[in-house]
Amino acid sequence: MNKNLSNEPPSNLNKNSDSSFGGNLGKKLASGDKAPDFALPDDNGVRISLASFAGKKLVLYFYPKDDTSGCTKEAIDFNGLRGEFTKAGAAILGVSPDPVASHARFKAKHKLELALASDETKAMLEAYGVWAEKSMYGRKYMGVERTTFVIGKDRQIAAVWNNVKVPGHAEAVLAAVKAL
Repeated sequence: MNKNLSNEPPSNLNKNSDSSFGGNLGKKLASGDKAPDFALPDDNGVRISLASFAGKKLVLYFYPKDDTSGCTKEAIDFNGLRGEFTKAGAAILGVSPDPVASHARFKAKHKLELALASDETKAMLEAYGVWAEKSMYGRKYMGVERTTFVIGKDRQIAAVWNNVKVPGHAEAVLAAVKAL
């Protein structure tokens, strides 16, 4: 069962399941599911993949758009805790549909040192179930649902936060990573 964990540390960090991605394209992923593979350009245009993080835990966070207020706050919060995540054996990767050049400007402007990946095709966003119909002022459109996954060394999803509220989120994710 996929729970919106809000900013509370997840209670089911060690849930085990043989569930695999299979035909789940566009469906919500949950704790225990196998993390879908990906290969995307990072903010330097270099290919980054799930295999790039072999032997580490991975905090994979999806955000709507570079340099918007909520996305900037989230990136700064994760960036500020980067050393603590490293001590806990975890890497951090942010993903949005913005192009590589936008990511590079965003990182430079806010002095971010975490990796950002560009999914302009939205294939990874769909595979992780975060490309969804949204609504603002009565207008429906497709966009990124702010979501964070903690992926264990075994490539299994250990925790999921859907519809993330930014304040306190990075700290909650760090607590979950430390509990793995």
